[in-house]
Amino acid sequence: MLRSRWTPGEAVGATGTVLVSVTDFRADRLRDLPGVYRAGLALRRAWPELPGAVGMWLWTEPLRGRCGSVSIWRDETALRRFVAWPDHVAVVRRYRGRGRLRSTTWTALRRDPGFWDRVRAHLSEEVRTP
Repeated sequence: MLRSRWTPGEAVGATGTVLVSVTDFRADRLRDLPGVYRAGLALRRAWPELPGAVGMWLWTEPLRGRCGSVSIWRDETALRRFVAWPDHVAVVRRYRGRGRLRSTTWTALRRDPGFWDRVRAHLSEEVRTP
């Protein structure tokens, strides 16, 4: 897995319990993956000003047609605000139907030593198709 550098958010100083969000987009066609990843990079530029955003990484497995994000939020309200943000909604609409998206969230201590183990476990799960 290739991972971007940490991008701090407006709430980077948050301590205690935070909300972790992991997304996993699996493109139906490899040619769509660069656009999805570039869209993630564009959203990342706004990260320092997003209310309640602690920070985030983008990740990709280009040869497997996968990419996504690992983001840390002060709370669920902050994540919901991001999900409803018009720039994010536009990206979701642009790529809807071009792959499968999985996501999960959990609460954790800001400095959880098992953080990346849990992220990797989620990303290694097989996607079940109906």
